[in-house]
Amino acid sequence: MVKVVLITGASNGMGFEAAKIFAANNWIVYAGARRLEKMAPLENSGVKTARLDVTDHQSNVKFVERALSEQGHIDVLINNAGYGEYGPLEEVSLDTARKQLETNLFGAADLAQLVLPSMRQQSSGRIVNISSIAGNLYTPLGGWYHVTKFGLNVWSDVLDAEIKPFGVRSIVVQPGLTKSSWLDIAFTNARNNLKPNSPYEKLIGKVSQFFQRASSGATSADLAKVFYRAATDVKPKQRYFNSITDRLTVYLARNHPKIWRAIVDRMVK
Repeated sequence: MVKVVLITGASNGMGFEAAKIFAANNWIVYAGARRLEKMAPLENSGVKTARLDVTDHQSNVKFVERALSEQGHIDVLINNAGYGEYGPLEEVSLDTARKQLETNLFGAADLAQLVLPSMRQQSSGRIVNISSIAGNLYTPLGGWYHVTKFGLNVWSDVLDAEIKPFGVRSIVVQPGLTKSSWLDIAFTNARNNLKPNSPYEKLIGKVSQFFQRASSGATSADLAKVFYRAATDVKPKQRYFNSITDRLTVYLARNHPKIWRAIVDRMVK
């Protein structure tokens, strides 16, 4: 039986590249994103594209039901949709914070609830949640983004414990900084979230410079290969990283919080 995968946030970056890899390996791919026109190149690879807003329950229902009605089963859901709503916690509005949570966390949860009944019925399936190394560390300006990724990690682990007895798994991929538009969008959001004459304006420049220096140079295509491993490994791990640097960064932040705080303090100075 041909495998079926659903990928969210597939209009660019890691999701776009992942759709290409799965299609190249003869999977039936359903790729969803808000910007349908940006996925047009994927259709040449046989990918089935759909307009998808993960914060809209009916949009999620339509996405999942289309795959089930056309294929009869779903093997993998890749919860990739997300973005960075950066800005100082004092000034980011709570409405904006809710939007971040709705996209990065609740959207994934909604889609998982929609695919799980069929996965349990077939006694197989995998939910791959694209988190970040930011789910185990923190930096200035990224407060609400970190909340969503910390939350996604824990949510995925709890879900995995609950569904593993049914033959279904929920696992996490934690990318580091990649060569993509993510950083530009995050810091554009940070500037847009500043209030007039904000005391945090200089901080944005400092943190942005730090991120530019810390970028690993990994590409979206590199991470898409990690997505594929997470979806296809016979014995999946709970966590997948692209590089040893990403893994060690998480280890440092989790196990040596004083050292990590010293790094954060240098970022601010």
